[in-house]
Amino acid sequence: MSKLLRVEALTPAGFAPFGDVIEADAAATHCAVNAGTATRYHDLARIDTAGESGRTALSLFRAAPRDLPFRVAMLERHPLGSQAFVPLGEARYAVVVAADPAAPPRAFLAQRQGINYRRGVWHHPLIVLDRITDFLCIDRAGTGENCDEVSLAQEWVLDLT
Repeated sequence: MSKLLRVEALTPAGFAPFGDVIEADAAATHCAVNAGTATRYHDLARIDTAGESGRTALSLFRAAPRDLPFRVAMLERHPLGSQAFVPLGEARYAVVVAADPAAPPRAFLAQRQGINYRRGVWHHPLIVLDRITDFLCIDRAGTGENCDEVSLAQEWVLDLT
């Protein structure tokens, strides 16, 4: 039997145990750059990719929307580095994370925000809600196994209604 997964707004405080929220309002510092024509929102996420023969990789993910209600039956983690996703354009997507696969997961609704999963954080792959969306991904490339997947003993249902 499935359990309903409650969806929370994505906030820096709520997501802090799992990583960083990437948005201008989360910047500790910001400053004018480029002769005052732009603002730099500085150091928004702790990108962690360099250890164990790793390097930082920049990729694009094109994610198709998922139908709701959506069944959350698995999680993955990246034990060798962090993984950041920043939508390129308007996007709503669900972020599902858990302290470990036996713990109840938490779900957050992201709206025009990016996220950075800390190294080893259990999470569900992208759950885009409205339209095909491109995401900038910053994560680790290099040697070693950097993706663990697990089926959940308890299936969860994600629904926004």
